[in-house]
Amino acid sequence: MSSHSFKDYLLLHFIVMIWGFTAILGLLISLPSLELVFYRTLIATFGVLVVMLVRKKSISVPLPELLKIAGVGVLISLHWIFFFWSARVSTASVCLAGMATTSLWTAFVEPMVNRTKVKWYEVALGLLVISGLLVIFQFESGYWLGLAMALVSAFLGALFSVLNGRLTMRHTPYQITLFEMGAACLFALLFMPIYAKFLTEGNPIQWAWKDLDWLWLLLLGGVCTVYAFSVSVDLMKRLPVFSINLTINLEPVYGILLAVLIFGEKEKMTPQFYLGTLIILVSVLIYPILNYWNKRRKSLPTIN
Repeated sequence: MSSHSFKDYLLLHFIVMIWGFTAILGLLISLPSLELVFYRTLIATFGVLVVMLVRKKSISVPLPELLKIAGVGVLISLHWIFFFWSARVSTASVCLAGMATTSLWTAFVEPMVNRTKVKWYEVALGLLVISGLLVIFQFESGYWLGLAMALVSAFLGALFSVLNGRLTMRHTPYQITLFEMGAACLFALLFMPIYAKFLTEGNPIQWAWKDLDWLWLLLLGGVCTVYAFSVSVDLMKRLPVFSINLTINLEPVYGILLAVLIFGEKEKMTPQFYLGTLIILVSVLIYPILNYWNKRRKSLPTIN
């Protein structure tokens, strides 16, 4: 492995650690989940716009395509709302354990969207994930709501990732991110009246920032969204997709370790929780390996 590749892999792991840090930032910020998503996407929208203007990237997208991108942006907004809400009603570790199922949700969502066959090992690994979730539910019943929200967030994350895969064939990643962040921000804003009436128990929308919220929001919108995205796009030009996907699956591991280091006793769970999480992570890490093996096997010439 060349020194250049080694640096790229180190940078990739750093980006994945940044993504694992988002649940922790969600707990550090005093804002409720919807207000948090609104500010995150607002900062990210302006951040990506500045990057595009500096790099002189085209912003123009046909209206029909713009509406499709905006629709995915709504899914992203809901994905983040459930993500941060999950961490609030449980812990960052519980949230990240549920989010670890994203790649396996993708294994089932992708065949439905692209009309391809579900592979046998995807079903087997899906059953393994369910067994891990049952272990967590059995011994951490007090966190069932947070874990359920994380599973919904993971499913939405898988859905918008698959849809984004189709959009990237027609538009630049910067165009997609700009309009998705803008649509996610607009959806969060328009959803606020319904949210305030039915989901806040009469509490008003919390617009004001407190203490270090401004710093955490800038990190969340600027570093965790704009910077991490820009670097990940650049790394895709130099690293194999297989290696990138395998490394991204380590996000929950980094996130849970960081949560325990930062929050201490509050994040420490029962041994059974970590057993269930380990079962999920093993299935998640095995999936790209089996997928790679299956593609290699199919690519080999058949001997009559």
